[in-house]
Amino acid sequence: MNSRTAVELPRGASARPPEPAPRRPVPLAAVRLPGGLSVRLHRRAAAVCALVLAVLLGVAVWTLTLGDFPMPAATVVDVLTGGGSRAEHYIVMELRMPRLLTALLVGAALGLAGALFQTLARNPLGSPDVIGFTVGSASGALAVILLIGGSAATVAGGAVVGGLVTAALVYLLSRRGGTQGYRLVLVGIGVSSLLSSVNAYLIARASFSDAQSAAVWLTGSLNARGWEHVVPMTAALVLLLPAALLLGRPLRMLEMGDDAACSLGVRAEPVRIGLVLVGIALTAAATAAAGPIPFVALVAPQAVRRLTRATGPNLVGSALLGAVLLAASDIAAQRLLAPTQLPVGVFTGIVGGGYLVWLIAGQWRSGRAGS
Repeated sequence: MNSRTAVELPRGASARPPEPAPRRPVPLAAVRLPGGLSVRLHRRAAAVCALVLAVLLGVAVWTLTLGDFPMPAATVVDVLTGGGSRAEHYIVMELRMPRLLTALLVGAALGLAGALFQTLARNPLGSPDVIGFTVGSASGALAVILLIGGSAATVAGGAVVGGLVTAALVYLLSRRGGTQGYRLVLVGIGVSSLLSSVNAYLIARASFSDAQSAAVWLTGSLNARGWEHVVPMTAALVLLLPAALLLGRPLRMLEMGDDAACSLGVRAEPVRIGLVLVGIALTAAATAAAGPIPFVALVAPQAVRRLTRATGPNLVGSALLGAVLLAASDIAAQRLLAPTQLPVGVFTGIVGGGYLVWLIAGQWRSGRAGS
């Protein structure tokens, strides 16, 4: 008797093994750098960042052509490359360029801070303007403006102190039993409401001229921004952007939970504190430069995540899209309702408020569907 057992196949069946499933293209690519280093890039994320960067350059040139004295794009490019008349050079480089650079730098700082905080909270509502850090920075700056007075550096210092105190308060109040996303958001919303009342009280007790200037500043505006605003924002991003990128890998581990991050060698609490400090510094610098501009930090990281379909904080893409959003919003606030010119914070508040309502409604529907 043969040791092999014959197996009768069903009629029409094939004895050939099934063909392997088609291989999906790997979304990561390795880029070799000088010195034997290599960096892994997400192909779609890299393509989206390149597209957003191209849009940013287009919006920048378009912004420089607009104003009471319109200029062709060719003239703007000529001025930027060292040509043009003295009047054209003054309009582009002294009047329009500082406002544009302030918008780009502030938008990048807000987008980056939003990506950090949303990833830390593991919640799309965990942006600094929703959980109160932006309002806290505004409270510190407002206290300096109305009670102490001083230079732009003093206002920036007050914004940093206000943001740090608010962050410590929110973090401690939401720390019981471990920091959780929804608890952090709810505590932050409550602290934000309290600080908004404090800001209103400070304005009510100030003189009429100080209260008027403070109320305008609290709306978030890019009007009358000069090189004295560009230089501190540039210095802040030069220091804080590399720090955020260095903390990006442990932040990606923290996104999986503290237990998983600790098993991979990440010290969760020190890394979290460092990320909070970087995010607060970015928020405070942006608030000191342009006032509390709402919803850029909320929208930019989520839009980038949907465009790239990549996991992780997407720090570079969030910074680039935040810059584009604020610069484009400034154009819309100036020209969309012409001759009326809105502060950019009013326009981002209108658009971002609608987005926030849509986001909360979507989360409620998904939660109800899953229950």
